[in-house]
Amino acid sequence: MTGNRREEIRDVAGTVSRETLERLESFEAEFRKWSTRINLAAPSTLDALWSRHILDSAQLAALKPGALKWLDLGSGGGFPGAVIAILLRERSGASIELVESNHKKAAFLRSVLGSLGAPAKVNICRIEQASGIGEGVEIVTARALAPLPKLLDLSAHWLTGGATALFHKGRDYATEIAESRDAWQFDLIEHRSKIDPTSRILELSKVERGRSRPDIANKPVR
Repeated sequence: MTGNRREEIRDVAGTVSRETLERLESFEAEFRKWSTRINLAAPSTLDALWSRHILDSAQLAALKPGALKWLDLGSGGGFPGAVIAILLRERSGASIELVESNHKKAAFLRSVLGSLGAPAKVNICRIEQASGIGEGVEIVTARALAPLPKLLDLSAHWLTGGATALFHKGRDYATEIAESRDAWQFDLIEHRSKIDPTSRILELSKVERGRSRPDIANKPVR
């Protein structure tokens, strides 16, 4: 563990304990170990695993510090869901449900999060079959899963029930937002990524089916 990493995590997620930072580094080590056997992430990204994946995921925690019930869709190798789970360990009463249909990736998530004592449950199923999961969820996350219109379809059960979305999006985020307005109404805040200035975290609330009303405008980028 280095002082530089302590500063990096603080800059994106706020102050965390030494134990939490050690758990994040343990997760990183296990991720690298398992990646030699199963495809958890593109090999070309492993050299930048800490910044490109772990820090990028951790920044979500600072956006909703009071939220206790989280749901991560299409968790894959654990970004952002596993990272959020580790950070939530310091919040009394907090938990996260992870949804992942790939059995090998789900096995990795169950193994590493269980060993770290993270407040997470890994559900092995397709998102379309997960509507009974996450009752009372406050925050829904997804990263590198699908274009925004498809994401809204996949997460509609929770978002139209009052949950807020925090979706990672790349440089084409504006096009995806415009395409989504054809079928959905929502309030939107664009958070500039602290890792990649061309990317955004899209915070969507008050999500409803139906064409966007003219009076609904995006809030400024933060």
